[in-house]
Amino acid sequence: MTTIQKLALGVAGITALGIGGFILAAPRAFYASYGIALGPDPSLLSELRAPGAGLAAFGAVMLAGIVNTALRQAAMMAALTVFLAFPAGRAIGLAIDGMPSGGILGALALELAIAAFCLFAFRRGTGSATTARVAH
Repeated sequence: MTTIQKLALGVAGITALGIGGFILAAPRAFYASYGIALGPDPSLLSELRAPGAGLAAFGAVMLAGIVNTALRQAAMMAALTVFLAFPAGRAIGLAIDGMPSGGILGALALELAIAAFCLFAFRRGTGSATTARVAH
């Protein structure tokens, strides 16, 4: 695994773990930072915490892939999946729902930047044979 690949997994992993952990621990505070007010509805909070936990878990896998060879391919796939799926979902939201807040657009820009960095780092012909399989 190259240094750039480790850096990409580190950036993606810290971002996913941090955001997912924040949503899991304090969904009201997290969404308030985007100007979204959440009420006390336990069902809504549960529905927000669950994907937060998933995002945090994917972040942990990304970080583990830096040091654990057996997890490298899964870590790269997790990074690409998370940071390509989130912008895709936001693009669909833009098309269907219209323009979101500046904070959401900032998140979209960050997600696209991380996706581009991961695509560059994990492209075919860089690093190990495992990396080449991921970039098909």
